[in-house]
Amino acid sequence: MDIIASKDNELYKSLKKLKTKKYREIEGSFLAEGRKFLEFEETPKLILFKEGISQEIVEMAQKHECRKIVLNEKLFKELTSQENSQGVIICYNSKVQKLEKIDNNVVVLNRVSDPGNLGTIIRVADAAGFKDIILTKGSVDCYNEKTVRSSMGSILSVNIHYVEESEVMEFLKERGYKVIVTALEKDSIPYTKMTLGDKNAFVFGNEGDGVSQELILKSDEKVIIPIYGSAESLNVAMATGIILYDVRNKLENK
Repeated sequence: MDIIASKDNELYKSLKKLKTKKYREIEGSFLAEGRKFLEFEETPKLILFKEGISQEIVEMAQKHECRKIVLNEKLFKELTSQENSQGVIICYNSKVQKLEKIDNNVVVLNRVSDPGNLGTIIRVADAAGFKDIILTKGSVDCYNEKTVRSSMGSILSVNIHYVEESEVMEFLKERGYKVIVTALEKDSIPYTKMTLGDKNAFVFGNEGDGVSQELILKSDEKVIIPIYGSAESLNVAMATGIILYDVRNKLENK
C-alpha cells in the first residue's frame, strides 16, 4: 500500500477538495466513510486507511482491486467527517444518470434541501424497490457526506438524475407516466386510495414549502397522508417511506 504523510501531496489535496460540491462535480467522484462500504460490490476508485487501522478492515478491503493508501493520523483527521471514525474512507465514481435511461416507476424530489432527509429517502426508496430518483435543480447534492452516510450504502444501488424543474413534467408526460404528488389541496385524496398507471412518478416536496405549484397543477393525482393526532405534519423522508411501501404493496397485488 502507498503511504501519504504530507498535506502537500497532490492526490491528498485533490481528495480534500472532494468535500466540496463544486469539486465533486468536476471530478465525478465522492467520498464515503466507514467499514460498511467495504461490504458492497461496487468497485471504488481508491481506499484510504488511517495509520494503525485494524488488520480486519485491511482484509475486508482486499476483495476490491483498487489503489489503497495509508494516511497518517493528522491527515486522516482532516479528511474524515465523523467524530468517531472507523479509520477507512472510500472514493467512488459518481453515478448521476441521464433521464433517457428511466423506464420504471420513479421517485421525484422537488427541492428537498436537507442532506439527512435525502439520504434516508434514497435508503427507503432502495428498500422498497425503486431504483430511479429524479431530483429537481435546487435539491441538495446527493453526494454530500451526510447524505451518503444517511443512505447507508443505498447511494450505490440507485440511479440519480438531476433536472430542471421545468423539464420534469415534459419528460414524464412524453414517456406516459402518471404523476402523483403529495399536496395539501382541496381535491387531494388519502394515499391509500391512489390509483396507479402502467408507469408512475411519485413527487415529494421541499421540507418547508412542499411541492411547487407548477408540478401540482400539472399532476394527475394529488394525495395526502391523513394526520390523526396533534402533529402538524410528517417529515418528508417518513412520508416518502409510508407512500412508497403502500405503492409496493399495490404493485405486488396488482
